Amino acid sequence: MGVAADIVIIVIAALLGALLAQRLKQPLILGYILAGVVVGPHTGGITVGDIHEIELLAEIGVALLLFALGLEFSLSELKPVRKIALFGTTLQIILTMAVGYGIGRYLGWPPSASLWLGALISLSSTMVTLKTLMSRGLMGTLSSRVMLGMLIVQDLAVIPMMIILPQLSNPKAGLPLVAMAAAKSVIFLAVMLYSGKKLLPRLLAHIAQWNSRELFILSITAIGLGIGYVTYLFGLSFAFGAFVAGMVISESDYGHQALSDIVPLRDIFGLLFFTSVGMLIDPVFLIANLRMILLLVLLIGVCKGAIFYTLTRVFGYRNIVPIAVGLGLFQVGEFAFVLARTAIETQAISPEMYSLVLAISVISMVLTPLVLAQAVPLYNLKQRRYKNEPFQTENLPQHRLRDHVVIAGGGRVGQHIAQVLTKLVVPFVIIEQNHQRMLDCKGGGYPVIYGDMSQATVLEASRIPAARLLLITTPSVVTALSIVKQTLQLKPELHIIARADGVEQTRALYESGVYMAVLPEMEAGLEIARQALLNLEIPVGVIQQYTDSVRQQLYAPIYENSPDSRLLAKLDNIKDMLEISWVDLTWESPLLHKSIKESAVRTRTGASIVGILQGKVFHSNPPVNYTFREGDLVAVVGNQQERNEFKKLAGVNP
Repeated sequence: MGVAADIVIIVIAALLGALLAQRLKQPLILGYILAGVVVGPHTGGITVGDIHEIELLAEIGVALLLFALGLEFSLSELKPVRKIALFGTTLQIILTMAVGYGIGRYLGWPPSASLWLGALISLSSTMVTLKTLMSRGLMGTLSSRVMLGMLIVQDLAVIPMMIILPQLSNPKAGLPLVAMAAAKSVIFLAVMLYSGKKLLPRLLAHIAQWNSRELFILSITAIGLGIGYVTYLFGLSFAFGAFVAGMVISESDYGHQALSDIVPLRDIFGLLFFTSVGMLIDPVFLIANLRMILLLVLLIGVCKGAIFYTLTRVFGYRNIVPIAVGLGLFQVGEFAFVLARTAIETQAISPEMYSLVLAISVISMVLTPLVLAQAVPLYNLKQRRYKNEPFQTENLPQHRLRDHVVIAGGGRVGQHIAQVLTKLVVPFVIIEQNHQRMLDCKGGGYPVIYGDMSQATVLEASRIPAARLLLITTPSVVTALSIVKQTLQLKPELHIIARADGVEQTRALYESGVYMAVLPEMEAGLEIARQALLNLEIPVGVIQQYTDSVRQQLYAPIYENSPDSRLLAKLDNIKDMLEISWVDLTWESPLLHKSIKESAVRTRTGASIVGILQGKVFHSNPPVNYTFREGDLVAVVGNQQERNEFKKLAGVNP
């Protein structure tokens, strides 16, 4: 079967590797690389026959990878952190390249190979960082925004690196060839941006009119790969053209659809690329050089992390942000594989150096979740040593907070509570660690403290000891329990109302000392069920009995421990027993043309008439001589049985 058999072997091996990586909670690309090692020429067993053919297909994977990157590229994502993203990342790449160059020269490598090493280790992993941030619930924090901004610029830096570095690797190239490559890139980019914005959107609009998704996918793929091939003929990188095509399409109305359609194709060819990367790794070489590899991982990780930490502080970020950025971006990323393939194809680096860089990259990526998890402990240690570090606060009152409400969480629920408290002129402060939500609270004029609400130092800044109430709106029970623990150490008698998700979490919160746990999903579900039962004409008393039993079961600790809560529950039930029913008198009603006194409503039914809507006129507490008319809407109050008796008297089916 030739290359077809090789593809089948790779796909099956990649699936097994991906399942193993998923089981170990690692990025799938590590599973693909492992699969490449297993089916590669260095391990024996089932081996891919024609590696060169797979490498050619892998080039399409690189092009599609950068095409999708161009589709995803958005300047709006860089705006909040544009200074550190643009200028800080540029400095980081230069400084890291200098470190890598120094390491390479120390190891006795030639200047060209040392420069390539610096370029390779200057790139961090977007995939691994995103996965780690999402798994730890840190997306949206200021730290994550800084990291993503810097990662975007790093990914973009791959393009000029792929153009310039191969020229520098050639001793005969010199500056003229580098300048020529740069000039070609600028000319091609200008032509594409000008003509692409005018032609491509029209072409895509014409294709989209036929409502054929298959044709649209084919067109998007042809545009990305076709423009990449044109750049190749122009003497530039195939991948560079694909990236520019994606960037141009992203500005059209069809950018989102193009990205969603190209992602599956990108992932399949990306699988071939990362598997082909693994095929070039020699396990014997790795074992023989394991000590040096681990030493380089440590050296590069420390130096790179220190560079990120220092630059983040230089650009004005404080608290946990520099620590998180340094620990989150220390690794060598997946685009180093793309760059390394270019280096080995141009014979700028040796196969041994290639294997060494790949090993460093894979090990550092595996270590990322473990290393990033140390950000909070290190920050806490720093806080104990430097307690005077200021918190970022917005809109706090000039006078000291006292008898106020502390809202832990500034999301939609927290902001809604803040809106109510503002109207009631109740003092409050919000604690929020998500940077975007903090900005939303700031924009709403609410007093807000930016920080980790599970940390005692942040709670102290909100003046918990002087507060009257703490409201925890975060859905994470782990975070809520940490907040409760820290709060009760500062003020044991403080009432805490927390949000819960399920019975088990409710019990855990009550056991930790909260005053009340609220289940928003359960309350919403009960209300939807109540409305459904009302539309099905189930008696209100039956519905109320059901909802009461559910609430009493879930909120049992409150009802058992608080006499006031039991009283409120009883009063609530009494209110429901005296619910008002509205009865419409039709032309068939026996009550028509009779007065309230003649009908003996109170004597015969036990219900009381409290109002009658006649046309647009409302009669409150109508007199006993009021005569019923067709179309009257009668409001009667009483328990369920009394209201049903009145409906029978009025000729209405209860």
